[in-house]
Amino acid sequence: MATNSIEPSIACLAVIVLFCEVARRVVLKITSKRYYEGLLMEIISTFQLCACTHELKLLGDYGIVDQQIGLTLTYVMTVVHLLTFRTATSNPSASLEQIYRRKLSIKSAILRIACQFLSAAVAKLVMHFTWSFAFSELHLRHSLTGLECVSALHTSSVYNGAAIEFCCAFAVQSAVIKIQQLMPKYRVCFIAAVVTFVVFAGGPLTGAVFNPALAFSTQFPCRGNTFLENAIVYGLGPMLGMISSVLLFDKAIPTLVKRVGRKPVLKTE
Repeated sequence: MATNSIEPSIACLAVIVLFCEVARRVVLKITSKRYYEGLLMEIISTFQLCACTHELKLLGDYGIVDQQIGLTLTYVMTVVHLLTFRTATSNPSASLEQIYRRKLSIKSAILRIACQFLSAAVAKLVMHFTWSFAFSELHLRHSLTGLECVSALHTSSVYNGAAIEFCCAFAVQSAVIKIQQLMPKYRVCFIAAVVTFVVFAGGPLTGAVFNPALAFSTQFPCRGNTFLENAIVYGLGPMLGMISSVLLFDKAIPTLVKRVGRKPVLKTE
């Protein structure tokens, strides 16, 4: 059954990426103002990320793919997302970082974050509508359950879950900061590898989402946890992880290196 069920899902992933890539190219042709182009890119790319993750999550929830195939799909889709997103981040935490680096104004960042959450909500509705057509046995089984979502949080407490999401976001953000000097093609492969490892390590415990908008689409509201609990784990945890990584590499480490490298002044009589 696994072989028969995974093929429609892969086809679904391909259609989603193709549709979004066509939409991005249309936006680039018809949009003259870069400001609106950035917002539309966020909407399209966040939709792609969330819709594809919904399909991958469905494969994992029903045990259609084993861990090795699941991680392979995660790596491949991460590479695809990084290669096609262009200027979009599809992550509210990244938009907050751009405020800190003065690449976005507060107003622009708020609008982008709003677009990300709106697109995340739309992606969930679209995937539910798509699954209702039961293009595969997997979609049919999920439709018969009422498209019920089960929480991916499997920790002893909400704060442990938030700590795991913190670590996931910290690891990915640190990788992004430290590989800026690499060629783009190597950068994409390295980040995809880090994301895949993070999913391997934290996935069984929280799903390793480390993206508030993506979590809003795939985890809210899933049976098993309240909205506040999900907000702490999938909202607060990743944002604190990103902030900690940025402060560590931009402030703490440079300050420490500067102090260590400072030569003592010898007094002469």
